[in-house]
Amino acid sequence: MSYYSWKKQNIPSMNRKSLSILSTLLLLVVTARAQDVKNQLNPVYYGVNSLIIAPDARAGGLGDVGAATDPDVNSQYWNPAKYPYNISRAGVAVNYTPWLRQLVSDIDLANITGYYRIGNYDALSASLRYFSLGEVIADEYTIKPYEMAVDVAYSRMLSETFSAAVALRYIYSDLAYKQDDETTPGSAFAADIALYHNGYINLGQRECQLGWGLNISNIGSKISYDDGNTNEFIPTNLRLGAALMVPINEYNTFTIAADANKLLVPTRPTMEQYIKEKGASEDDYSGYTSWLMDEGYYNISPISGIFKSFHDAPNGGKEELQEIQWSVGMEYAYNNQFFLRAGYHYEHPNKGNRKYYTLGAGFKMSVFSIDAGYVISAAQSNPLDQTLRFSIAFDMDGIQDILGKRRR
Repeated sequence: MSYYSWKKQNIPSMNRKSLSILSTLLLLVVTARAQDVKNQLNPVYYGVNSLIIAPDARAGGLGDVGAATDPDVNSQYWNPAKYPYNISRAGVAVNYTPWLRQLVSDIDLANITGYYRIGNYDALSASLRYFSLGEVIADEYTIKPYEMAVDVAYSRMLSETFSAAVALRYIYSDLAYKQDDETTPGSAFAADIALYHNGYINLGQRECQLGWGLNISNIGSKISYDDGNTNEFIPTNLRLGAALMVPINEYNTFTIAADANKLLVPTRPTMEQYIKEKGASEDDYSGYTSWLMDEGYYNISPISGIFKSFHDAPNGGKEELQEIQWSVGMEYAYNNQFFLRAGYHYEHPNKGNRKYYTLGAGFKMSVFSIDAGYVISAAQSNPLDQTLRFSIAFDMDGIQDILGKRRR
């Protein structure tokens, strides 16, 4: 049974349009529904939730950390400014994530990422992600909702230790698969701005690599699922992170990294505010929607929403801090070939309650690398529990070397 079918059985009062839109919006909130925080729950709402799912297994094993970790082929999602520091001239990676396996068996995310370094200072990169919500039996026909995004980025090394990048993205979300009378596919355009610093510091007798990174992603237009009548924000996100790599000896290194994420999306006025202000009943959803329009929530521009997101939480600064998600990860590497990883991700219960530990491992050769990441829930009845990611990456320099030796 798909996630849509599960929601349809549990929320029978919703019409098909509301069900289609809210099913995607609630992917992050469904965990919190299982907790006893109903009266305090006030998540940040936005469309195209698949954009915030970590695509690769390496970062997935580090607690979803990646803003400042050592550059790799999957830097496109985390911080494309890292690409000029890759040793290899080019690389390609294929990533696969089965999603919400505690609820359904047919939701998954596929991602392809690649980059090419131009000279010594520049790099071009691109990625394609496809998020399938499985098959859904709706009345007399079967639909296959999906979301996809394609992006390209240009990054440049501005100094030996500092780089910047810009990415452009096209987003397409078809929650009904085939257009019906109530729901239409949505599309949006977005851009990323990223910075990365990679330097060295001395800790005792060891020269350690210290990096920090910043990525503001999905700065762009809104998306509509009802032919422009209402417009949802896309998940504009501020990611700030740091990483410290410590060499233990010639063959062993240890890295610790941390990221902080803040959604740059305005907090929607709550149903409780509507009930208190208008004296309405708890099930007056149509009145609540009209009230949101009257209050101007749906008329906020994306850029205004970014600035508004820092000071609009109903409970003030305390709630604004609750909207920050924290991740920390550790990686042990032997001879830059064998890797063990662990991490932790925290989201406040009032904002979604995604709290989980992660484990990961990797193996790297001159031609390719294989990584796996695994999620262990820290919250009761978390549908993200037992999520397993897989990644395989190919080093174009390594492949070229092998082909060159065979020719000789």
